[in-house]
Amino acid sequence: MELKIGGKVLSIEEGKIANAADSSCTVRYGDTVVLVTVCRQWEEPATPLSFFPLTCDYLERRYAAGRIPGGFFKREGRPTEKEIISSRLIDRPVRPLFPAELKTPVQVIGTVLSSDQENDADILAIIGASYALRTSSLPFLRPIGAVRIGMIGSDFIVNPTMSELENASLNLVAAGTSRGITMLEAKSKEVKEEDILKSLELAQTEIQKIIKFQESVKEGSKSWEPHKLSSELKDLIKNKFGAQIEEALKIKERNIRWKKLYDIQSALKNEVEEKYPEQELTAGFEEVECNYLRNELLKNKIRLGGRGPRDLRPISCEVGILPRAHGSGLFTRGETQSLCTITLGTVVDEQKIEELMGESYKSFMVHYNFPPFSVGEVKQLRGPGRREIGHGVLAEKALESIIPSSESFPYTIRLVSDILSSNGSSSMATVCGGSLALMDAGIPIKSHVAGVALGLIGDEILVDIAGEEDHFGDMDFKVAGTNEGITAIQLDVKAGGLKIEILEKALKFGKEARFFILEQMNSTISKPKKEISSYAPKLKLIQIPKEKIGQVIGPGGKIIREITEKTGAKIEISDEGKVTISSDSWETTETAQKIIEGIVKDVEVGKTYIGKVTKIMPFGAFVEILPGKEGLIHISQLARHRVEKTEDEIKVGEKVPCKVIGIEQGKIQLSRKALLH
Repeated sequence: MELKIGGKVLSIEEGKIANAADSSCTVRYGDTVVLVTVCRQWEEPATPLSFFPLTCDYLERRYAAGRIPGGFFKREGRPTEKEIISSRLIDRPVRPLFPAELKTPVQVIGTVLSSDQENDADILAIIGASYALRTSSLPFLRPIGAVRIGMIGSDFIVNPTMSELENASLNLVAAGTSRGITMLEAKSKEVKEEDILKSLELAQTEIQKIIKFQESVKEGSKSWEPHKLSSELKDLIKNKFGAQIEEALKIKERNIRWKKLYDIQSALKNEVEEKYPEQELTAGFEEVECNYLRNELLKNKIRLGGRGPRDLRPISCEVGILPRAHGSGLFTRGETQSLCTITLGTVVDEQKIEELMGESYKSFMVHYNFPPFSVGEVKQLRGPGRREIGHGVLAEKALESIIPSSESFPYTIRLVSDILSSNGSSSMATVCGGSLALMDAGIPIKSHVAGVALGLIGDEILVDIAGEEDHFGDMDFKVAGTNEGITAIQLDVKAGGLKIEILEKALKFGKEARFFILEQMNSTISKPKKEISSYAPKLKLIQIPKEKIGQVIGPGGKIIREITEKTGAKIEISDEGKVTISSDSWETTETAQKIIEGIVKDVEVGKTYIGKVTKIMPFGAFVEILPGKEGLIHISQLARHRVEKTEDEIKVGEKVPCKVIGIEQGKIQLSRKALLH
């Protein structure tokens, strides 16, 4: 099967490989090929599950690009950040399209078999997942299409290549069904809302083509028996505990509200646990809770905590709260709180990234931590999961467009967000807190970036959603940006799909909320501090000619070691001639800089220098006029009168003014006499 998308052929083939899977297909676009497999567990779980155990994995095999993995073992290891983010891109649009009652373990794996280094495989993995699920034995409500839209200048490009994306101001991934958009992931450079909508309209058109392409294939034979909640149980919960649930949901303080709801649910279990399994009681309780929350909003326009649909929770901003961090910011919005810190490093602190597309280095990193105490839980501490990595990447995208270039600010920047309390949109709190911390650290960003999460219940758009509104609502729409435009977007939809008109309204409300938050942030700190922290390394970046790198390093590294020992500065030189000098003080850094600049500086005939006498000879004196550059003052050029002995006029270690009178075969001829009156 073949379809032309974005000027290239998209082809899908099934039944040739991986036939032991419940369903499989290979998707090709250009010379990029992805194998997608779907498997289900046929045996019923020993213990009934209260959730849908769907796992989506994206794997990049290095052979796909003709590479051998690095490291001692020379094989693929733990998932890269790219693989984790792409796994989430598969999961997010397909998960809502399974029936809510399905509790069968399912695994979707997208494996990159071939990469042409130009067409990203993540889009193909999403399309392949939809196709394989549709032709599997699993109940999958409807197919999805996915496409990437790039914006270069004022032009929009469908599925741009990697090289085209380097010059793009917008990189947007969209997925959707026949009913509308269901998932968005975008990184942009302060793009206007109007341009985002244009890109969505184009994406929607292409998505519909891909959906019709899949619908031309016969669905797989479905094998599944839905289990519906007992109407008797729902009536029992509603009649006996409904009033208590309603009162509990009116409590504004989250922890008190949660404790009250927990007590009500415990009372329910104690009364009927022998008749119904625990997971069914939990599902029934949540359904009654969800119905009340939604009805209260749609009928009375009242949200949890008594807010209206467009009301934001109280906001507070603080900076400089940690004495030894290079920069810090504390952002609090309602019951969500993010502590962001900045650490400045040198070029040696850059993160080396080894991916299918090759090696690269990253000098700006955002790391997001979500400790269990942030939601009042007891949980074993482990490394960051997919959610933490995904939230960190989203915040990094939002802030990246305001980070200064390495030429103007040659530091490696690590931003860490520790979520101290969470009740909705901690990733957007990370964006706001991160922006505050960047300014506190003295990093020359041009403006603040703020983010806000919007929700949807029925046809009512909510601004600044809390945790329960995200859980029971139909949409989680995160928008971040500056006063000039949008820098990042993330959208997940639980309903069948959103029309462009709803997204247009959401962007409008998001813009208003973003401007309000930016005002609050600017009232705390509106410009970067003039100086970086006294505890941060003092760093300079200079460019020297490539052919003079050897002069700075010296034979066996002699010269660069001498500079380091003399000044105490650390010096790194790249193959392109970029020299990074760092130390604990500006004086030390600038001293090392002057020495290096002197080494690479060309000696000019006719110019006067203050040199240091390094050696006395019967025929004259050798004088170092620039670091590593010596010339000879012949005895006849020492004075206007006749000089019998060189040491009668100058001594070793003495600083003398001298003029360059010639350079022959690289030998510098100096004169002291020419400067004497």
